[in-house]
Amino acid sequence: MIDTELPTTPSASPLARGFAACLASVAEVPVTELPLPAGDLRQALGAWRSWLAEHGSGLVPIADPTSFQWAGWWIAVVQISGSDRNGAEQADVTEAATLAFGTPPGVVLSPQVPALLGRATADLPITAAYAVASLDPVLRPAPAAPDLHGTVEGLAVAPAAEADMRLLEVAFARAGRGLDGDRYAAGAGTFSPRAEHRPGYDLTLMAGEVLDGLAAAGRTVDFAATRRNVLTRGVDVNALVGRTFRIGDVLCQGRRLCEPCVHLDRLSGPGLLRPLIHKGGLRADILTDGELRLGAPIRPV
Repeated sequence: MIDTELPTTPSASPLARGFAACLASVAEVPVTELPLPAGDLRQALGAWRSWLAEHGSGLVPIADPTSFQWAGWWIAVVQISGSDRNGAEQADVTEAATLAFGTPPGVVLSPQVPALLGRATADLPITAAYAVASLDPVLRPAPAAPDLHGTVEGLAVAPAAEADMRLLEVAFARAGRGLDGDRYAAGAGTFSPRAEHRPGYDLTLMAGEVLDGLAAAGRTVDFAATRRNVLTRGVDVNALVGRTFRIGDVLCQGRRLCEPCVHLDRLSGPGLLRPLIHKGGLRADILTDGELRLGAPIRPV
């Protein structure tokens, strides 16, 4: 995702220009590279579908955007109220295109109406929405991984959903459950599966280098605010997806990225959702019991 300006094409409608800015941001191309025919959003959607197909992607209409849950990019058309028009590109705008991300999702880009940034999509009057998705479902082998060795720099648990995180020096890991004293080990986390056990809910990791990068950009975030269990140093946690590794003597399996969501924004302050996209850490399963300690090595198996 990149920042991009609204296109200046005067023959395109304001909504089409806002949608173009969102689509260019997702595709990470200059907005001038997108076709933008004259007219309203309907004409533009046809041109963009053809353009995306040439690049192996497409726009999929979302039937029920208010309840839509998908950890990927999607673009929502939102009706604008009078209170949201402050700071809008045009004072008489009635609909605006916004870019959403996360589960639950929130607005991470709103080029026409900046007041919508950070809002939960479930609270917005959405009139249409489209997921930006790849046309190719093939799961290709991962490229050669970088060095996957690191250390534990922090440990934290929370006893209940939305409770404050508590920092630890030692935590006991339970296979198939989580860390003693943590809400996910008790099945009481905000996103805990309500039925059978599902992969990826035992343990979460966060790279200390990501927090360093946020601080360098002027946004200081402490480890507890990320609501992850393990703060790492020296290891590319994204590269642990699909890999077996050890933290100390505890065997773990990397499952998927722990993408941020609007829930994190609500608990830890606005503005965390966007900078943590694809940098929010790792979800992992715990395969064996054992102790996790500060300074413990992280190494691949």
